[in-house]
Amino acid sequence: MNHPRFLGMDFGEKRVGLAISDSLGLTSQPLGLIERQSDEQLLDEIRNIIREHRVHLLVVGHPVGLSNRDTSRAKRTRRFVKFLRNNLEIPVEKWDERLSTTQANRVLNEMETKPSRKMKKRDVIAAQLILQAYLDHQNAKRPTSHD
Repeated sequence: MNHPRFLGMDFGEKRVGLAISDSLGLTSQPLGLIERQSDEQLLDEIRNIIREHRVHLLVVGHPVGLSNRDTSRAKRTRRFVKFLRNNLEIPVEKWDERLSTTQANRVLNEMETKPSRKMKKRDVIAAQLILQAYLDHQNAKRPTSHD
């Protein structure tokens, strides 16, 4: 049986990385990359993915600066999240993505990825890391059963 899933997003002006949870909501897998042309085009593609994968929650990485200061990228992401919330029929959560790009670069370096492929893979890995952090946080809050 397929259970509803979570969709993770690393939002960027040019590229948007996507990841999806497994059917149990425990792990995050890479889903792909969308070349962003406009908010409307991105919204259409996200809607299709939500339908196709039975997504019931979208988690968008929120780029908070290391000093907790608001950056122009954070403001743009907040506006986009508001746009999504106004146009999607599922909840949209922001999740602190601090250091996700740094972690994604570390993963790519460990994989010895060719520089020409790093940029596109980085966005998808960042989305996967954002979603996994969210899933880990949610699963840590669940009560555990003891035998």
